[in-house]
Amino acid sequence: MTKISSGLNRRQFLCQVGISVGAGLLATQSITQALASNTTEQDNSTQLTKDDLPSGQAQQAAPETLQAQTSCITPNIETRLFASSNVGGSDERNELALDRMACAGFKVDNPTITKRQYLRFAGTDSQRASDLQNIATGAIKAPKLLLGVRGGYGAVRLLPMVDWSTLGRIMKERGTILAGFSDVTAIQCALLAKGGMSSLAAPMLYSEFGKTKPDQVSCRQFAEALTNPNLAINIPDASLTSPNLPSILASSEPKTITGTMWGGNLSVVSALAGSEYLPRIAGGIVFLEDVGEQAYRIERMLYDLYLAGVFKDQQAIVFGALSGSGEDSYDKRYDVATVIRQLHKLTGLPIYSGMRFGHIGQKHSFPLGATCQLSANTVGGYQLVFNDYPTIKADAIHVEGLWQ
Repeated sequence: MTKISSGLNRRQFLCQVGISVGAGLLATQSITQALASNTTEQDNSTQLTKDDLPSGQAQQAAPETLQAQTSCITPNIETRLFASSNVGGSDERNELALDRMACAGFKVDNPTITKRQYLRFAGTDSQRASDLQNIATGAIKAPKLLLGVRGGYGAVRLLPMVDWSTLGRIMKERGTILAGFSDVTAIQCALLAKGGMSSLAAPMLYSEFGKTKPDQVSCRQFAEALTNPNLAINIPDASLTSPNLPSILASSEPKTITGTMWGGNLSVVSALAGSEYLPRIAGGIVFLEDVGEQAYRIERMLYDLYLAGVFKDQQAIVFGALSGSGEDSYDKRYDVATVIRQLHKLTGLPIYSGMRFGHIGQKHSFPLGATCQLSANTVGGYQLVFNDYPTIKADAIHVEGLWQ
């Protein structure tokens, strides 16, 4: 490991040791940079979005001076970015995130896509679809990691433009891991529905690794999910979904369930109802999370799925964080817990709440489209154990580099 001497910032160090991800590459397209600078996120923003954390936790990166003895490793994990949704608002934040990825061992081959912009999106539809379609056609070799830049909105526009069946086959052959969440749920659902390929529900480049202070728990859990072929997650209670719910809502003693976990952001999953891009998993386990939606809107989206028959032939529903839901203006008693109890009544399915994932800090990354064993524990919570998904060798990742 190479040590960073005191007083050097990250970019100065990485340039000296020759593993910069791109002062030169990232200096191109000055017009796009000028446009992007107008949409820079503010630290004190309280607006809830579909890929940043609630309550202003999504921070703009500032130049960072590293502490003495901070270490990086030479990046060797073949990594490509895909930017399916919103443009990043800050070039500096993207550059900091790219440098952290390099420090942690991820060799990003296409850093310049963070500079693209068309309207609110990270490039035109064709440009954004090409991040994935070029792998399906063989024009670009499939990497080990395909990491989403950020969420927001726009991924649904790309779905008819990608050969998901071929992409899934190539990713399986290569053992490629596609990682992201929020609006990227559309990509993950299409990949599973038409390509039969798993992905990773995980933090993204701009949204997490470009923060002034990335969340260390989320970073460590990201690395854990990338490297552990038998990932286990223990959930103690339902508080992240609603403090007014039990961790397991079931009409009988909960049994151990084994099935394919699938789903993601509720708004995106419900928007795909009735389309060919929503997975139809026999005996599946549905995972759902969202941010900034009032209880009645959450219920309306759940009814979309129920009326479309999505919950038929499923074994269970798992809820992650339903953050920033707020109170109902008509009746404060009409809350998330009321909504989920109604869903249980409708479907008869056991509902597991409080999964530590969503638009929150300290989230636990996990595979979507992989086999999950779901079981109650002896202290009132439950455990999820995953298998049958691609991983990366643990010694290839220097996890501290993701937040240093």
